[in-house]
Amino acid sequence: MSESEANMDWDAEARTFDEEADHGLRDPEIRRAWADRLRGWLPAGAADVLDLGCGTGTLSLLAAEQGHRVTGVDLSPAMIDLARAKLAGRDAAFLVGDAAAPPVGEQRYDVVLVRHVLWTLPDPARVLRHWRGLLRPGGRLVLIEGRWGTVSPVGIPADRLTELLAPVAGHVRVERLSDDPLLWGKTVADERYAVVAMD
Repeated sequence: MSESEANMDWDAEARTFDEEADHGLRDPEIRRAWADRLRGWLPAGAADVLDLGCGTGTLSLLAAEQGHRVTGVDLSPAMIDLARAKLAGRDAAFLVGDAAAPPVGEQRYDVVLVRHVLWTLPDPARVLRHWRGLLRPGGRLVLIEGRWGTVSPVGIPADRLTELLAPVAGHVRVERLSDDPLLWGKTVADERYAVVAMD
């Protein structure tokens, strides 16, 4: 993901967003690879999952298929429309709103799931504290992030994210994702990872 992608008109991008192999997960092997990873990051039993920056709802759909109740939030109304269509008939709700301050009121969740969003936000430490406050006791943050590009890289390195999480989580596990081409539909050389953070 480049700096230009961070500043995109996501409503305009919504129509073709799922064409990327790791966005739409249309290839059965890529879809299965993400479903397997998600199964390892989410609780074993049915849980309430808040998917922030949910885009077209692809990870929301995988979570719902695994028996979880999902609330997705995205700033783009066009993305939310696609997510609602993708998860029609499932135990899922989608809201237009800011991932940094999702419009969920006093609702609390077992999981806050966020993919490729934190690095775009101006004050990640504050946002992580807020997201931690959206969790029920024993809940977990599942953050899928990375650092992309070689000339002027963008993103957030795993070691920096673990530092930011230290004040809000007692246990932080980092899982490297760069070396699994099935997740991306190709071999990647940049840093891609997931962090699962719990009390």
